[in-house]
Amino acid sequence: MTTAPAPSRARPPDAPRVRRAVRLGPARWIAYGVSVLGIAFIATQLYFFAQIDIWTVVNPGATAFMRSDAWTLAKTHPGIELQRTWVPYEQISRNLKRAIIASEDANFVNNNGYETDAILQAWEKNKSRGKIVAGGSTISQQLARNLFLSREKSYVRKAEELVITWMLEFWWTKERIFEIYLNSVEWGNGVYGAEAAARYYYKTSAAKLTAWQSARLAVMLPRPKYFDDHRNAPYLSQRAGVIARRMGAAELPQ
Repeated sequence: MTTAPAPSRARPPDAPRVRRAVRLGPARWIAYGVSVLGIAFIATQLYFFAQIDIWTVVNPGATAFMRSDAWTLAKTHPGIELQRTWVPYEQISRNLKRAIIASEDANFVNNNGYETDAILQAWEKNKSRGKIVAGGSTISQQLARNLFLSREKSYVRKAEELVITWMLEFWWTKERIFEIYLNSVEWGNGVYGAEAAARYYYKTSAAKLTAWQSARLAVMLPRPKYFDDHRNAPYLSQRAGVIARRMGAAELPQ
């Protein structure tokens, strides 16, 4: 008795190929995720780098802080609109420039955008408090945060702030950094820049700010919304007196 041959399992020439799904192990998924994040990070930094280069000759429009505030104000204070008027560096009072440097970054002209001692002091203060309450930021770091980042306090954001600060210092002169800072920094509820602040608080122009007015505006910078609502706070006048005495020693960028 003969046995019938087993049917051939060979695939006919015209049969479609069936591809088997390739399953990635955990290690490959992690590597894939890290690669995607790395590419996204590099692309973001290149965008920041190119944007800062453009702003070497073109004045920035709305900053990240302004966009965030516009959205918030639209929901909480519909009647308040952002106030900002760009003015050239030469049309801003030297009193205000000296007051801000005396208050925010005494070594602004000579540092490279960072003050290591201030960062370390902030680190120790944060450790003792158990949360982030200080950043030790220079004027350049404040501008980096204002232009591109959020108000969220985290060490990841701080690291990005330092990277952007390096870019600002790479592309711009100290005078350009200060000019954009003076025209972008927040000074109250929806108030941005020296010209808007001068008109909002003193009904004058940024060019005509007195030493005392400038000192008070400089003191407001760390907590502009608070001091907008508490203009008669004793600390404001007390600290302004200290800043006014320091202004003469403040070195301005040339």
